[in-house]
Amino acid sequence: MKKLIMMFALLALPFAMQAQTKFHDVELNDATGKVKKIESNQMGRQQVINFTPEGKMLQEGMTDAQYDADGYLQSAKMNARGMDLTISYKWENGKVKSQSMDMGGQSFTIAFKYNDKGIVSSQVMNMGGQEMEIPYTNIKYDAKGNWISRTTSMMGQEMEQTRTIEYYE
Repeated sequence: MKKLIMMFALLALPFAMQAQTKFHDVELNDATGKVKKIESNQMGRQQVINFTPEGKMLQEGMTDAQYDADGYLQSAKMNARGMDLTISYKWENGKVKSQSMDMGGQSFTIAFKYNDKGIVSSQVMNMGGQEMEIPYTNIKYDAKGNWISRTTSMMGQEMEQTRTIEYYE
């Protein structure tokens, strides 16, 4: 009987470990905590991203997601407005350092700069050797410390980005 219980325990262990896997897709979306859903409005475009309790992103149009052993997304394929693209990510100290996108042979990179709260303060886009920094100002936070409103300036035009975050409790 003890052997039978021990066998069940050994069989259950890999499943229990798998259930405890932590994904870092919430951090990929510049948020922290037990995020269930992020609804955002950026540049007039509505977007909804859902997350599992383990932190894995469930985004429509995302396929072939590749994760490292620590649960950090390394690459994925997306379909954005009818265009297929491949996105690759580089991480440093639990934060996305940069993301590179390949859209039908055209590629560009976005590097992220963080403020003292660990929130993205600007993005530096590199498109074919041309760099453009996009700073974020007037950042407002929710009670959990995630940004919910910020202003950006691109090519002389200011835009407000907003988002609502729903948490697992």
